[in-house]
Amino acid sequence: MNAYINKNKALGLARIGLLGVLLIGAPACEDTLDEEVISQIGNDYMNTPKGLEDAVNAAYSSMRTWYGTERGNNLTIFGTDTYTNGADGGWKFMNTYTTQFDTQNGHVRELWDEFYRGINTTNAIIDRAPGVTGMTEEVKKQRVAEAKFIRAHHYFILTQLFGGVDLRLTETLLPTKEVTRSTVAEQYAAIIKDLTEAIPDLEAKAKSSQFGRVTRPAAEHLLGKVYLTKATSEAAAPDDYANAIPLFQNVINNYGLRLLPDFASVHQQGNEMNDEVIWSVQYTRDPLTNAGGNNSHLYFLMEYDVQPGMQRDIVNGRPWKRYMPTAYTLNEVFTDRDIDSRYKKSFKDTYLSNKPGTYNTTFDTTKPSVTFAQGDTTIYLPGYEMSPEEMAKRPYQVLVPSRYDERLFPALTKHLDGGRVDRTQEQGGRDYIAFRLADTYLMLAEALLQTDQVAEAVEAINAVRRRAAWPGKESEMEITADQLDMEFIIEERARELIGEQMRWLDLKRWGILVERVKAHNVAAAPNIQPHHVLRPIPQNQIDRAATPFGQNPGY
Repeated sequence: MNAYINKNKALGLARIGLLGVLLIGAPACEDTLDEEVISQIGNDYMNTPKGLEDAVNAAYSSMRTWYGTERGNNLTIFGTDTYTNGADGGWKFMNTYTTQFDTQNGHVRELWDEFYRGINTTNAIIDRAPGVTGMTEEVKKQRVAEAKFIRAHHYFILTQLFGGVDLRLTETLLPTKEVTRSTVAEQYAAIIKDLTEAIPDLEAKAKSSQFGRVTRPAAEHLLGKVYLTKATSEAAAPDDYANAIPLFQNVINNYGLRLLPDFASVHQQGNEMNDEVIWSVQYTRDPLTNAGGNNSHLYFLMEYDVQPGMQRDIVNGRPWKRYMPTAYTLNEVFTDRDIDSRYKKSFKDTYLSNKPGTYNTTFDTTKPSVTFAQGDTTIYLPGYEMSPEEMAKRPYQVLVPSRYDERLFPALTKHLDGGRVDRTQEQGGRDYIAFRLADTYLMLAEALLQTDQVAEAVEAINAVRRRAAWPGKESEMEITADQLDMEFIIEERARELIGEQMRWLDLKRWGILVERVKAHNVAAAPNIQPHHVLRPIPQNQIDRAATPFGQNPGY
């Protein structure tokens, strides 16, 4: 169970922000952030120590708009080179880039509105904190720093997705239609300023005593990523990569964070507070306060539950069949499986019977029927084309790559949630790991490579690769300077971070989204166009502006 749970519920504020009411939670004890449902709170409540604390907790809860949600996953997993759409769901157009992906898109609208609610909450915290009495200056500074981190985070995501947005850095007290689009350069300047100011006032340790609060390494990790992304944007500066390097090095060297010895344990359920986690978004098992839950457990699974010997259960998950790995992922990204453990430890290859009996086979035509006792292997995915003769010898169905389709494919196991109350529950309660140290190492390697520090870049990437090796294969996993280029980093990030809400943003910042999708995503290739490197501004934002807000090209 989490040591920190930020369970936001509305506090009936008698005020309206830019896009709606502020959402605020309340801390319950020293080592956990909890909340109670409160109503009839007046405008002056935020001017008290308790009110300010509650506002900060509310600002954290806006992270749940992005991490672990279908909208956050659809905007980062779909339409990339590593994943395409599975059989089910009404959002396939976000993978295929058809004209259905337009200004009325519900995910885009929800993200925009909820992030601006979160931003206005942080603006209120920052504006009002100086006038709050009865709180130590140290705690006040820390809470303001946390608010600046959250504001910077939200604007960073919005900038990557939309380009210029409405840059509001002060509290909006009443509804307004006076909105304008700022420049990407102005937004990056504001983001960098917020994070630079936040870092000194955040706790200088790996994890807060109230687990889930942002600490200094999380802000340094994010600021480094901001510089890395800005370096390939229209706001690029010559020193962006150089600015990123010491930030990543600080995170790696100064806080006691470490890569776990076993890649599989990073996402192991119950181990979400491990030493590799820099920062995670908190969820809970209480449906009243879980804000829809961490639902990533639903999306990456194949249709195992109608196959012979199987029925849906909690352990194997509720398969919504949203995301199917591309052939590129399976055949090119994960090739060295005899030395690299990450394919085996990322994808499920064996299903055990939970519905014993004798059945006709479905996809495996090398045998007419199969019989299972409880716990017998029912489905095995070898990951390669096994010969029909060898398949026929197996007393279970063998699913080989030539039989993969939108319903049957290797399921990603990183997000499985065995803590749900029953096999139908959609709301997951696991924390979502947003920043982890392997990502820091890979971004450091990228920044070092871009500044011609190749030997140091090799050292950084080899740290990740050695950890990923099967025991005794560590030296074989190491690469040399002549093997390291951007293509290697592009694929290494796919191997390490697949399914972790990063790929679309990575491809976009590298300037290769369109070419990679055309090359590796068969469903999306016919439709993706250059303008798809930005998402459409939601129509409700266009409509509520008093003066023309401006839509992104192509929408």
